Amino acid sequence: MSASTRIVVIGGGIVAASVAYHLARRGVSVIIVAADHAGTATDAGAGIICPWADQADDAGYRLAAEGARYYPELLAMLVGDGQADTGYAKVGALCVAAAAGALRAAAARLRSRLAATPEIGEVAVLEPGGPARMFPPLAGGLAGVWIAGGARVDGRAIRDSLLRAAVGRGARRIRAAARLDLAAERVTGVRAGADRIGADAVVVAAGAWTAQVCAGVGWPLPIGPQRGQIVHARLPGADTAGWPVVLPAGDPYLLGFPAGRVVLGATREDVGFEHAATLGGVGGLLAAGLQLAPGLARATLLETRIGFRPATADGRPLLGWLAEGLLVAAGHGPEGLTAGPWTGRAAAALALGEAPGTDVAPFDPARFSPGLPLSR
Repeated sequence: MSASTRIVVIGGGIVAASVAYHLARRGVSVIIVAADHAGTATDAGAGIICPWADQADDAGYRLAAEGARYYPELLAMLVGDGQADTGYAKVGALCVAAAAGALRAAAARLRSRLAATPEIGEVAVLEPGGPARMFPPLAGGLAGVWIAGGARVDGRAIRDSLLRAAVGRGARRIRAAARLDLAAERVTGVRAGADRIGADAVVVAAGAWTAQVCAGVGWPLPIGPQRGQIVHARLPGADTAGWPVVLPAGDPYLLGFPAGRVVLGATREDVGFEHAATLGGVGGLLAAGLQLAPGLARATLLETRIGFRPATADGRPLLGWLAEGLLVAAGHGPEGLTAGPWTGRAAAALALGEAPGTDVAPFDPARFSPGLPLSR
């Protein structure tokens, strides 16, 4: 594509922001069109960067691992563009359980992955009491597996940094609902409000709303919202900035941010786009959180965030050409803040007719619509 190439990116989350940023760095004319949806996953996401504890060794896991590996490179680029506010910190992670024996298999799995993913860092089994010395509110009898490479990021902060950097390199932002423009089975641009914007390609990275955008031109995709409620609290007098991420076998996970902030999450609810905090959801998180970390009993409740994870029918993201002129990048479920930045880079490469750097065939959106006229 030439220097006059124009690409429209639809979406308001971290994937869309990353696509726009990587395209703008290449000198492409980029227009970002985002509706003001309540409950974007990026706004609510906890920000855990630790995919390696997952038992699966499938395409989704490998994509998330690519995302975790990419963070240091991306952060360096953002600093070069004057954007250092991302909330990223390598604080480590703890898988916890009542007995150390139950965690030895997890430790062995992590060590077996070290050769391929050295980002995991040191792996160590901690006897009962060890995790509480690192995350003081935890129950004293818990054992753990320490993963030194674990990190956390502020989803809102890194999304906004990516957008500011993209705009600084010439990208334009439009706040409006977008409709795809179609001519002879090819997407030729979008309509944003009353305006038509022509484009050489359109990237739909609209999270849980991706299906709605694509359905407007008759291309259905099985991707939709899974509601997550996530609780933020403040623990007075605690220096929480360096606390590790806590990953029990089930929810809730826990992690700390500066200024005494502690996050407990998250529910997984199939209730459509119902943007509401419920007593059952919040109450369940608080009860389970206090059982896991009794020391949080004196914490004050700050807010409940609600986000709609973009979930696909088979659990794998969508990344690739759906039709001529139409590229889709969405559907990471709970791994959006881990895999989203790398996915944005890969989608930008695809939009420019380049190889994305790894095999993205398992994420081809055409697997759900094999009869569509694909562009690549």
